Amino acid sequence: MEKRDNSGALFTNDKREKETHPNYNGKATINGVDYYVSSWIKEGKNGKFQSLSFKPVQDQANQQGRPSYNNKGFDDFLSSL
Repeated sequence: MEKRDNSGALFTNDKREKETHPNYNGKATINGVDYYVSSWIKEGKNGKFQSLSFKPVQDQANQQGRPSYNNKGFDDFLSSL
């Protein structure tokens, strides 16, 4: 399965329970490194905007003491682009 570098996708966060939880989450590959992406919809003086957060997939797996797993559904989506 071929990944597209410097691209990704966000999906509605159906598990959002608090205002601090992201509105959207997904994955992206940037310069060959996989990242988890989170997005919050915020209101600023010029209107609504999205604030983004990127966390390396490998770093998060190492912090939790377990291997990272590919999100097959996401990879299938990317390969269809």
